[in-house]
Amino acid sequence: MTIVATGTATPTTGPSDKSVGPLLRAWRERRRVSQLELALRADSSARHISFIETGRSRPSEEMVLRLAEHLDVPVRERNSLLLAAGYAPHYPETPLDSPELDALRQGMERLIQCYEPYPAFVVDSVYDVVAANRGMTMFLEGVAHELLEPPLNAMRLTLHPEGLAPRIRNLPEWRGHLLAQMEREIALHRSAPLRALYEEVAAYPVPQPEHGHAPEPAEPVPYFALPMQIEHEGRTLSFVSSISTFNTPMDVTVAELAIETLLPADPATVKYLQSLMP
Repeated sequence: MTIVATGTATPTTGPSDKSVGPLLRAWRERRRVSQLELALRADSSARHISFIETGRSRPSEEMVLRLAEHLDVPVRERNSLLLAAGYAPHYPETPLDSPELDALRQGMERLIQCYEPYPAFVVDSVYDVVAANRGMTMFLEGVAHELLEPPLNAMRLTLHPEGLAPRIRNLPEWRGHLLAQMEREIALHRSAPLRALYEEVAAYPVPQPEHGHAPEPAEPVPYFALPMQIEHEGRTLSFVSSISTFNTPMDVTVAELAIETLLPADPATVKYLQSLMP
């Protein structure tokens, strides 16, 4: 599969007061940092931080960026803070299919291809799949056609009762893990589209695992992380998920990409996947 651009921006939600002071205070409180602690981190004073938050002082562009960095504010939200303070956005939002990101796209494609036959894919801020390798195709068998219409969404694909959910042997645990992951990201990014997706997938009925044919018995394995155990052609395959993001991104689009790899969690899964290699 090749990389595609979804073309969907990710608006955010926040306090009703859109001035920079209350927005910064909301981020500081979300991070559970006192005014004094933030002032020490940002080489400022607690009084100046207080004046900024109450609107008595207008922060410089440099100060907005410095405070945002020390509060670990996502890149998209840093632009929002700058706009609220009366400054231009600092970080561009380049479409993924732009020539400027050719090197990025090619690099991600080479990377996920190197994982074959292990599944690997790239998602954006709302879990729309923008690239995937051939290892992912084993998961698409039997999935309802409408779930495969672009943009393919990883959360819908996994949790929908006509998607992978009936084949996931430890669905309650894996579903709980995915929903908790989304909750953490909603708290971090305040994304309205992500919240809408969460409410949608959390409301899906939980199907019972299919029992049409019993999978091969597996030896007990001391898993080092919560696996996704999924049935495939009469076998139970076990994978653990690893997620990578870009360090110090300078573009909103790049900041919101994540590369997820599904690595074999037991010897039987390794042996089966290697048997698929030509």
